[in-house]
Amino acid sequence: MKEKLYFGWMQGFIVLTVFLWFAPPAMAESFAHEFIGAKKCSICHKKPEQGDQYGIWLNSKHAKAIETLGTPEAKEAGAKLGVDDPQTSGKCLKCHSTAYGFSEEMVTSFVPVEEGVSCESCHGPGKDYMKKSVMEDQDAAIAAGLVIPNEATCQKCHNPESPSFKSFDFHESWEKIKHPVPKG
Repeated sequence: MKEKLYFGWMQGFIVLTVFLWFAPPAMAESFAHEFIGAKKCSICHKKPEQGDQYGIWLNSKHAKAIETLGTPEAKEAGAKLGVDDPQTSGKCLKCHSTAYGFSEEMVTSFVPVEEGVSCESCHGPGKDYMKKSVMEDQDAAIAAGLVIPNEATCQKCHNPESPSFKSFDFHESWEKIKHPVPKG
């Protein structure tokens, strides 16, 4: 009996170890910290004196990423991939909704799918770095999960896997989405 319990426990441990070893990095990142959603970020990041990052995002294509999936073009592209409804398919939502965290499965129900590509897609789940005292110390914020986005961050979605991908110029795209960082 003890041998059966030990074998079952070891088998489960090995399966879990293999899963975690080969799990996609984005999935592991998604669970390292908790999501809070763009509305929480907006508490501090919608003030003009702080740079109005939330307002800049609201007026961006990222904020409307889920709407893009409802267009006839998206439906046509989806059909070529065997997707009936791009607005409900993980194949599409992995890049069109923060809730999917770059995976084909929802990683958080806390962020509405309709939020599109919001703050935490680029900056990482924010619960552990959202406090002002943490955000005022960039090293502490990074240690608490803040991601300083770079070209590789953007290329998680802006790449040849996207059915509408033609090319991606990071510097040109950055100019369209950059938002000021307050000086403290």
